[in-house]
Amino acid sequence: EADGINAEYGVCTDLIHGINAEYGIARHNAQLAQSVVDSGAVPLLVLCIQEPELSLKRIAASALSDISKHSPELAQTVVDAGAIAHLAHLTLNPDAKLKRQVFSALSQISKHSVELAEMVVEAEIFPNILTCLKDTDEYVKKNCATLIREIAKHTPELAQLIVNAGGVAAVIDYVGDSVGNVRLPGIMMLGYVAAHSENLAMAVIVSKGVVQLAIALQEEQEDHIQAAAAWALGQAGRHTPEHAKAVAQANVLPTLLQCYLRAGSSEDLQTKAKKALKNILQKCVHLPALEPLLHDAPPNILKHVVAQFS
Repeated sequence: EADGINAEYGVCTDLIHGINAEYGIARHNAQLAQSVVDSGAVPLLVLCIQEPELSLKRIAASALSDISKHSPELAQTVVDAGAIAHLAHLTLNPDAKLKRQVFSALSQISKHSVELAEMVVEAEIFPNILTCLKDTDEYVKKNCATLIREIAKHTPELAQLIVNAGGVAAVIDYVGDSVGNVRLPGIMMLGYVAAHSENLAMAVIVSKGVVQLAIALQEEQEDHIQAAAAWALGQAGRHTPEHAKAVAQANVLPTLLQCYLRAGSSEDLQTKAKKALKNILQKCVHLPALEPLLHDAPPNILKHVVAQFS
């Protein structure tokens, strides 16, 4: 029995050395990732993540992540080898370096399609993984938030499941506690949830999501993060006058206008800030929130403001 385990361990270790050489390239190229799959490596990698040796688990999870990221077909081969259940189990492992890779692999599987995201959710990762949004390791937190974002983006049903598990409230706390690129997947997740429907947008609003998005829009220095916050606020405010009022009362309209008019803003930030302003203004009948824009807005924005006063 012991000899059998040692032999299997030896196979895994040899495989890892081989994969290490190959998957460094597989990381960048779907064709090379396919050649790793064709060599029969995936079932062995799934065996490796079940081994007690931590370094083996880490490298195998990393390889599975790199194979899964390129296409739905490659991700499906990883799923067909039974990887999801074992990866889901490892989300509770105390080792930060392993958890980084595990959340990355589950994100790379979930991102491709509704079906793959549903299979990850069916492995009962909620609500357990929400504790990882408070992990001491920045990369564990970020990869966990990225996984939640990749699931939430697909359908209202998947987003609602995350809301029911307490996921929106947890991500809002995460956005409040993070800065910079670590904050970004949380901001995007809230935007995706709010985009799906009136009710889901209201779930983001009542959990004080708009307040945290407004703080992020104000605080963040980098245009791509401000652009994501602007987009998410536009998604929350675009549904009804009630939604628009909730967003406008967080005093985001002057900040959005500033982002749009600022000479140094990237094209992406200007586009997203303008679109968010338009989304909110076309629904906003709460006049006190609109008044500050009467003095500063250029004609193409002002027309939406004036329309609400008329």
